Amino acid sequence: MMTIGLGTASVSPRPLADAFRIAAELGYDGVEVMVTAEGASQHAASLRALSRRFGMPVLSIHAPVLVMTTHVFGFSPLGKLRRSVELADAVGASTVVVHPPFRWQRRSARQFVDAVHRLGGIGPTIAVENMFPVAVGTVGVEAYAPSWNPGELDLPALTLDFSHASLAGVSALDLAAQWGPRLRHVHLCDGSELGPNRRLVDEHLPPGAGAQPVAETLRALAARGFTGHVIAEVGTHDCRTDRARRDRLADTLAFARRHSAPRHSTPVPARSAAVS
Repeated sequence: MMTIGLGTASVSPRPLADAFRIAAELGYDGVEVMVTAEGASQHAASLRALSRRFGMPVLSIHAPVLVMTTHVFGFSPLGKLRRSVELADAVGASTVVVHPPFRWQRRSARQFVDAVHRLGGIGPTIAVENMFPVAVGTVGVEAYAPSWNPGELDLPALTLDFSHASLAGVSALDLAAQWGPRLRHVHLCDGSELGPNRRLVDEHLPPGAGAQPVAETLRALAARGFTGHVIAEVGTHDCRTDRARRDRLADTLAFARRHSAPRHSTPVPARSAAVS
């Protein structure tokens, strides 16, 4: 069975405690913590306290690899990865999600694959996430190295993000098929179909609101016995009320359960997990 977790990125910039609370109230199985500038996301004692308080296990740690977390856990991408693995181990998380380095981080890019093998062999699974080329005008520029597509690299475990697949102009279902058993972790969201004048907008739409074959991918993973984590990572910054945010996250959970359930199971109705 897949484990359905809530990514703390889905409630950002709200405090970390809000993500744990909402996940518990809506019936998620656990939480993925994205390490940010918020101190609580960086310390095992704080995360363990939140986990106990809300009864939500930390399923995975997302390394601080975004531009706005340049200074978090140091400036070296490999140092950030090492500290994220240590944090995951300390809180009992089974997975660390990391992006490939930016191309201009040349030393880290050269050492990236070896570092993933070395660090992943002594602790939690390191699942490298698919990214995307960056469009400059009508020209695609490779912003990540060794590749935006970790399936092309000698890596044992991979994370599939539907919104990033849209930005790369590829089908997430095709990536899942190509990666096979190396696909160990999923960021559940959606992305618009790319047109001739594509823009760099990482939408993280609710599943089913874009053009990616999200339901088909979840069903295909269920059919092959996928037992990894499926983490809701949808944008809620446009939700004007707490109720709208909760409804979106409840619908995302219902979508995940409906399409990852065995064929003989009763579908989960939308918002069945919502709490008044």
